[in-house]
Amino acid sequence: MSEEKVEEVENPEIHFEPIVKLTPVKVEKLEENEEEIFSIRSKLFRMDFEADPPEWKERGVGFLRILKHQESGKFRLLMRRDKTHKICCNHIIGPFMKLLPNVSSEKAWIWSTNADFADETPRAEQLAARFANVEKAQKFKEAFERCVADTSSSSADVSLNESKESEGLAEELDKLEINKSQDEKEDKVVEKEAEDPVKGNSQEETTEQQPQGNPPEERPVESPKDGTQDESKESPE
Repeated sequence: MSEEKVEEVENPEIHFEPIVKLTPVKVEKLEENEEEIFSIRSKLFRMDFEADPPEWKERGVGFLRILKHQESGKFRLLMRRDKTHKICCNHIIGPFMKLLPNVSSEKAWIWSTNADFADETPRAEQLAARFANVEKAQKFKEAFERCVADTSSSSADVSLNESKESEGLAEELDKLEINKSQDEKEDKVVEKEAEDPVKGNSQEETTEQQPQGNPPEERPVESPKDGTQDESKESPE
C-alpha cells in the first residue's frame, strides 16, 4: 500500500474590526439593596376570577425567592420565569398574610395579596405555589411565616414610636395654646389702655414728669464788717 500524502491546507485566521464598538452596560435588577434569605424551585398559579367558573391558571415555573431590604427590613416575594426571566410574582410580605393548605395536594400552599406588581401595576391576586415534595413545601411555609412574624413585630415597634411622637406633639401644641392665650390677654390689656386716652396721658405725664427750674445759685460768703477774718481760713504769717 502506498502511503497517501495528505496535503495540509492552511486555514488563515480572518479577523474583522467591528464598525461599531459597544460598551458593556450594567443591567440593574432592582435587587442591589436586598439580601436573599430563601430560594426554592416551584410552579406558580393564580386564580382567575373572571372565568366562569373561576379556575387556577399556571403563571410560571422558576425559583420562588424571599428578599429582605437592607435599610427598611421589609420582605419581598419574587419569582422569575425560567429562560425568559420575566417576573411572575412580586409583592411585599405583609403582617397579616396567611398560608392556606390546598385541599387536593399537600405539596401546595395558597395565599392572597392586595398588591402584586408582576404586571408593573398593583393588582389584588390569589396565588398558589406547588413544590416537588412535602418537605420543600414545609420549608417554604416556615420561611414565609417567619417573615410574617418579623414584619408584625417591626410594625408594632413603628406604631409604638409613632404614638410616642404623637404624644410629644400634643404636649407641644398644649404649650403653644397656653402661650397664645397669654399673648391674647396681654393684647387685650394694651387695647384697653389705648382706648382710654385720659388714663394714657396721665400715665405718660407721671412717667415723663421731670423737675423744672434751674438749680439755686450759690451765694458768696460775705466777710464780717468788723474786719475779722473767717476762722476756717488760715492767715499768712
